[in-house]
Amino acid sequence: MTGPPASLARCRALVRPALADAVGRLHPWPGEMAAFSLGWSDTGGTPAPGASEGKGIRQALAVLAAEASGAPGRSAVPGAVAVELVHAFSLLHDDIMDGDETRRQRQTVWKAYGTGPAVLAGDGLLAIAMETLAETPGAGGGAVLRLSGTLTLLVRGQAEDLLFADRPWTGPDAVRPDAYRTMAEHKTGSLLGCAAALGALLGGAPDRTVSALDRAGRHLGVAFQAVDDLLGIWGDPARTGKPVHGDLRQRKKTYPVIAALASDGPAARELAALLSSPCPPDDATAARAADLIEAAGGRTATLTEAHQHLDAARACLRGVALAPDAVDEMEELLGYLALRTV
Repeated sequence: MTGPPASLARCRALVRPALADAVGRLHPWPGEMAAFSLGWSDTGGTPAPGASEGKGIRQALAVLAAEASGAPGRSAVPGAVAVELVHAFSLLHDDIMDGDETRRQRQTVWKAYGTGPAVLAGDGLLAIAMETLAETPGAGGGAVLRLSGTLTLLVRGQAEDLLFADRPWTGPDAVRPDAYRTMAEHKTGSLLGCAAALGALLGGAPDRTVSALDRAGRHLGVAFQAVDDLLGIWGDPARTGKPVHGDLRQRKKTYPVIAALASDGPAARELAALLSSPCPPDDATAARAADLIEAAGGRTATLTEAHQHLDAARACLRGVALAPDAVDEMEELLGYLALRTV
């Protein structure tokens, strides 16, 4: 595969009208910021046909999960809209908490509009997400309860991630791979699992199928986060929209760093000393840190982690009765995520 799977564009086209209708229910000002965050417009509301709208993985998972359950993809559209809005909400708030000034090769919402307005826009997106799902005929309380439970996990994962910053690089209180894995499942995997589960639920799938698709999405989330961590160090800025070695400059405790430090070899010890320096990393220091992470096995360990969770996601899909064509598209999506590491 040389590009994104066709299912992403197909599912986006199916969901986009309902997503636009939902955003259109916001007050015009936060609605403008929401459209900017979704890649639909520039600041001021001018259409931006060349801007990135993101990958659309969550909405695609919802649609494909409904189809895999034997239902038409359109039955999952309210769930796809809800998870896409929650994802957009989380990005707005995450960018503020992390101080990130760019996303998808342009300014983040808080940088373009201000912190307060960005918080307001995120709150609006969350409110519309819950309203969209609550108003869906036949969704029942189970769908809303699942989404609200996912929000609790998102908050837990973000709290864990923020608290990692205050923990030492080495020693008994250092962040270990298993703790990071749990954080990634909460912060990233929970919403991907919710997307797949909502698609199946809205498609009338039995509880066992809904649970299996939820687990598949959670494994996918850990793999996705691992790949993002690799791109945060070694990714091409032209593709990621972020500066090279950006995560190292911010001293983020990502999986490659944690795995490298856990190896406890000479490269790991030099890396720990470098990261513990009170001086902010410059270009040369960040480049040296990246070399040490690779030498200590952090890059290889992260690739292994990603592929193990991708395999676990595939096993979840194969463990229940699903429509073969839709499963093929879901597995193609998994392969696309794996190729993002190249």
